[in-house]
Parts: sequence; structure tokens; C-alpha cells
Amino acid sequence: MQNKQDMPREKLNKKGAAALTDVELLQALIGSGGKGNDVTQIAKNLSKTIDEVGVDKLSIDDVKAIKGIGDAKATIVFAALEYWRRKFAKQTRPIIDSTEKAAEQLAFIRDKKQEHFVMLTLDGARRLIKTHTISVGTLTSSLVHPREVFAPAIEDRANSIIIAHNHPSGSLAVGKKDREVTRRIKDAGELLGIKLDEHIIIAGDEFASAL
Repeated sequence: MQNKQDMPREKLNKKGAAALTDVELLQALIGSGGKGNDVTQIAKNLSKTIDEVGVDKLSIDDVKAIKGIGDAKATIVFAALEYWRRKFAKQTRPIIDSTEKAAEQLAFIRDKKQEHFVMLTLDGARRLIKTHTISVGTLTSSLVHPREVFAPAIEDRANSIIIAHNHPSGSLAVGKKDREVTRRIKDAGELLGIKLDEHIIIAGDEFASAL
């Protein structure tokens, strides 16, 4: 039987967080197990799930799927994880909370000779998850199909997306095809629960909204 002073929460208070293993930190967060569910094994299973799924893609459903973790504990664990992601992942994953910041991430398409249709996937805090190139070529509603946009967005577990394309002509004029693509992507996103935050047209060093 584990000595009380060696239990994760007591150990943390006495020796500090650095003295705990990863599993012990999760034990301290979970608190206790239940009948037939040892807290150490629950913590090990949670640690394994985090490693397999990835901290960026872990969902609350992944946490709930672990035997011994009910809705209440899953909420505590996931809220702690999400707080960490929002506060300490900023350096590697910038917050895209304006068209200007989105345009900074899209500089790589501004001088392309062909139209590139790209997408930024964002989490609930509007942190960048990933940048995707959806298509290369002339922009038409048939080439930019919602399924090609939302398949990677769903895989990223995105809360919202920003789409963009460049105009090699240098014109920032929003054309009929631009608006048609915006409408189709926005409508599809509403059905899937993934909001279209912005559609940006890039022309050289300038940009404009097509939303």
C-alpha cells in the first residue's frame, strides 16, 4: 500500500511538482479512482492516450473514453489541459485574431504565379493549428469543393478556419467566383459546426476580405 506521504498530491506539496513523474502529475489531477479502477492505472492509460493522440488533438471525448474517468473528472482534466495550451503554446502557435495576423501567415502565396487556395485551421482560442494548401490553379467553385476544405479541418479538430487565395494579376477586386466560393464554404461550415472566420484575397503585399 502506498504511504500517504508518497501519494502524488502530498508529494507535490512536500517536494514540489518537479519531484513527480508525468503519471504522478496526472494522478494528482485526477484525484482518486473508483471501485475496480486504480488511479495509478487510470493515469497511465491517460498518459498513453495523450502520447498516442497528441496533446494538440486530444479531445474531451478521448479523455472520457478512458475507463475510470467520468464526465466530471474528464472536464477537470481537459480544462486543465486546454488552459495550458492557451497560456503556454503561444510561442509556437500564434493567435490569429485579426485579418492582418492571418495575412502574415499567408505571405508565402503572395508572389505565386498560379492561384493557391490555402486554409488556416484554428482552435477555440483562435490559435493556429496548421496551414493547408487545398488546391493550386484557377480558382473555381468546382475546384474548391467543401469536402477538400473540411476534411483536414475535421482531422485538425478545428473550431474555425480562415481561407485565402492569391490573385497573380495583382488585383484585389472581389469577383463573382470569389463570393461563390465564400458562400459554399461558409454554408458547409455552418452544417459541420466549423465557422468560417475570414476569406482573404492576397495580391502582392496587399490583401482584402472576400467574406
